[in-house]
Amino acid sequence: MRLIPLLLLGVATPAFAANPALEPKPASEATIAAQKEIAASLPADDGRDLEFSQRGFIATRSDPIIRAKDGRPVWNVEAYSWMQGDAPATVNPSLWRHMSILRHHGLYKVADNVWQVRGFDISNMTVIKGETGWILIDPLTTRETASAALELVNKELGARPVTGLIYSHSHGDHFGGARGVTSEADIKAGKVAIIAPAHFIEETASENVMAGAAMGRRANYQFGTGLAPGAQGQMGSGIGKGVAGGEITLLTPTDTILKTGEKRTIDGVELEFQMVPETEAPSEMNVYLPAARTFLAAEIATCTLHNILTPRGAKVRDALAWSQYLGEAVNLYAGRSDTIVSSHCWPRFGQKEVESWLSGHRDNYRYLHDQTVRLMNKGYTQTEIAEKLKAPPALANQWFNRGYYGTYSHNSKAVYQRYLGWYDAIPANLNPYPPEERGKRLVAAMGGAKKVLAEAKKAMKAGDYRWSSDLLHQLVFAEPKNAEARALLADSYEQQGYQAESAIWRNQFLTAARDLRQGMTPSIASQSVDMISAIATPLLLDSVATRLNPEIIQNRKLALNFVIPDRQEKAKISVGNSVMITEMNSAHSAPDATVTGPRQLYLAMLFLKMPLAQLEAAGLKIEGDKAAVEALQAALDPMPAAFNIVEP
Repeated sequence: MRLIPLLLLGVATPAFAANPALEPKPASEATIAAQKEIAASLPADDGRDLEFSQRGFIATRSDPIIRAKDGRPVWNVEAYSWMQGDAPATVNPSLWRHMSILRHHGLYKVADNVWQVRGFDISNMTVIKGETGWILIDPLTTRETASAALELVNKELGARPVTGLIYSHSHGDHFGGARGVTSEADIKAGKVAIIAPAHFIEETASENVMAGAAMGRRANYQFGTGLAPGAQGQMGSGIGKGVAGGEITLLTPTDTILKTGEKRTIDGVELEFQMVPETEAPSEMNVYLPAARTFLAAEIATCTLHNILTPRGAKVRDALAWSQYLGEAVNLYAGRSDTIVSSHCWPRFGQKEVESWLSGHRDNYRYLHDQTVRLMNKGYTQTEIAEKLKAPPALANQWFNRGYYGTYSHNSKAVYQRYLGWYDAIPANLNPYPPEERGKRLVAAMGGAKKVLAEAKKAMKAGDYRWSSDLLHQLVFAEPKNAEARALLADSYEQQGYQAESAIWRNQFLTAARDLRQGMTPSIASQSVDMISAIATPLLLDSVATRLNPEIIQNRKLALNFVIPDRQEKAKISVGNSVMITEMNSAHSAPDATVTGPRQLYLAMLFLKMPLAQLEAAGLKIEGDKAAVEALQAALDPMPAAFNIVEP
């Protein structure tokens, strides 16, 4: 996954247009008043979070910039060193407090023979000392940041080989740096074990390949790609600073955990696992270290309410199961743990802290689930529930349950969606016009663009940014080139971003403002050659099938055999009715063509759409009707690029 390398370097974004209407604005009077009201409502801060975040500090990098082999910067551990004093008016005071703790970085000891590297990426790398080497849990997002983290470990604790890798779950920030800390040669030689939860590869393929293009574009908004850190810019992601640039990699697991209570011994260290599928990821597990009395809660418990449906998009998670797994963790591990760590944020120390942290999260997800369902069964719609449902004070006053990442508003809609889907049972919403056509009709019904602008300005003056952005959104979709509407909509989004407690809500509002003012932000790519190479062939071919363009293939029938000697695989490809069907370990008796060659050449043919002549020169063999292969390749959409979000 190639990410924008200057995301967290504090480098200024491109200059805004000379038009003052397109420049960032200060906090409005309404925003200033809202921030004061929020500050007055916050719970008391007893200093525990800051102390926990700094406890056990050993060292950090002397050079804050982590670079790729070609010298380009991919991460800056000091990107938030400018944060001092009280929150400025352009940052929610609760988020300011949160980020002032989350910004710390370096190598920390958390228990006997257990350390973490924090702040080198959006996630944490947990380090366990084995008899001969290091066992690493979650090797960050990219090759470069993981390598830098291991370099710091070896420098401060003594150089040792990596003897084990554990992927807690199927999101890229928990496996993408694998090749930065070990090699395929060491794995094949049996020097390194890689452990992952059940269905890890399938879910990795689903998210990063099957739906990768759409998620990558939406992730721009969630993580604030292209926004420089600052009082009017990016303020982290709620669970970390942001996502590192560099190369995402993937090494295939050598061992799979199937059920809670399974144990493994790696390099003399006993590990026990708790399976928690369909919580933060479809494939996820927690890790308990008996000797260190330390429980790693992966991502089901961090320093914030998480997402039941992340704004970048994902499979809807199970809030009820999430709560139940947290309850199970309390029963199985809280009494045996003196330290609890997670794959994001900072640890907590003391058996009582472990229990209260897990049980507090448990109750928060259960309340969110149960009260959403209660209101749903009373006939409330998604938006009505989102407006009505708030965490009770006992939960909202726990800092770790506040919505720096997930929010009650977004999560209640996700719970509703899991049970009832997107449709709210109101027939007017069953078959509405798409956004562009709806915008045109609504603007016309309201009396035209001037009337809409006047109403939006009135709402902005009153500080009603939710209504002003609703109005202006319709106008921008009706008249995308209306410069005044675009500028005002950017201003409206910006003020909502300033007021947001959730870092990722802030990022989405401010990125939308940036796109309206400057044009589309380059898209995050969720895939890399290395990741695709590690995905099983049937999963890749299913992904290829989602790019078959029916307007091009039409009613043509194709029968192709793929033979992949280097993987000892063969696949029967059938195209008909504008559908591509793959059957592994099977073959057409009378194919239009048989294609034989190494899998890398198939990837080049199907993903990069490299000309067949070039592939044949590289060793791909085609027997039969070459035109049939060309027809399939021609009917595949190219790998998707960025698309508009805040305009048609």
